[in-house]
Order: sequence, then structure tokens, then C-alpha cells
Amino acid sequence: MFGTPLTISFWQRVLNWDRSAFLVLNHKLANPVFDAVLPYFRDSVFWAPLYLFIMAFVTLNYGKKGWWWAVAFLSTVAIADLMGTYAFKETVQRIRPCNEPGLMGNVRLVIQQCPGGYSFVSNHAANHFALATFAVLTFHKVFKQWIYLAYFWALLISFAQIYVGVHYPLDVLAGALLGVAAGTLTASVYRANFGAPVPVT
Repeated sequence: MFGTPLTISFWQRVLNWDRSAFLVLNHKLANPVFDAVLPYFRDSVFWAPLYLFIMAFVTLNYGKKGWWWAVAFLSTVAIADLMGTYAFKETVQRIRPCNEPGLMGNVRLVIQQCPGGYSFVSNHAANHFALATFAVLTFHKVFKQWIYLAYFWALLISFAQIYVGVHYPLDVLAGALLGVAAGTLTASVYRANFGAPVPVT
């Protein structure tokens, strides 16, 4: 049935909804605070101190398991990023909203310029939901409910992609699902080989 008029009509409705939802989130929620803060949320350099702190904390407190956790942590983001780029972006080749001719003049671009590359999926969403899922599945027994704040962090970063004008909601949703899958995979491999991280006494 794929490719029939009925199927095409369904996907057209999905894309129309996606575009409408993008315009709502990109315009209706506009405010000076978000304009000032959210561009930083999508900047990997801004989060670099947090990444370094996490890596240092785990390797210093969890010994050999911590070092392997750090390797798995980096592998998680690598898998999500490569899958997002080569399995989706280069295959689907969806134009970013800030480069879409049909939206010319209707996109609030809150960063200096529209990034290159394609829109589907959002690698920011994929990478950060992958890291959040990996952290939750490996450290939930250590940090209890607090570890779920990692998902709130990933959600904020993902929302920022829509707000600043570089991704559609569907890009972010698909990226988040990809990230959850990648984080689940690497967490499963880590736990099968090392179990739960235990602090070095």
C-alpha cells in the first residue's frame, strides 16, 4: 500500500501538521528570555564543561567500570550521531525549515545563520536522548529518581532546535526515538559486561 494516493495523503497531512506545529513553537512561544538562552542550549561548546565533569566524576569514582562507562558514553553519542547522519539525513534529505523556500520569511531564525546539512532527523535530539537513556539505564540504582532529570535536559536541548528555527517537531521526535534506541543498546552491552557501576571505596 506504500506509495498509494491514500498513503501519500496521510503523509502529506503529517507533514502539514509538522509544519504548523513548527510555526506555533517558533513564533507563538517567542520571548526575550528564550531568545537569549535557548541558542546556548544547542551549542555543544556550552555543554562541554558538563560533559567533562561527568567523565571525570565517573572515571575517578568508579574505577575500571568508570573508564569503560566513559568509553560506552562516547560510543553512545557516536552511534546516535552516525545513524542520524547516514541512515536518515543523507537518505531522507529533508530541507531545514530555515532553508525551506515555502517558509521563506516565516521562520524566526534565532541564531546567526541556518546550519548546513539536512533536517531529518535532529542529531541534537538523537545524541542527547541517547546519552540520557544510557545514563538512566546504567545509573538509575545509584541516583534514583534524580537521574531522570537527564531526560528533562535532553528535552530542553531538543526543544531549542525547534525554537531557534532549525528543525521541525517531527525531526526532534524521530531523533529522540533514535537516541533512546542507541542508548538502550549501549546500556545493555555495558550492563551485560560490567553490571551496575559501583563506587571505588
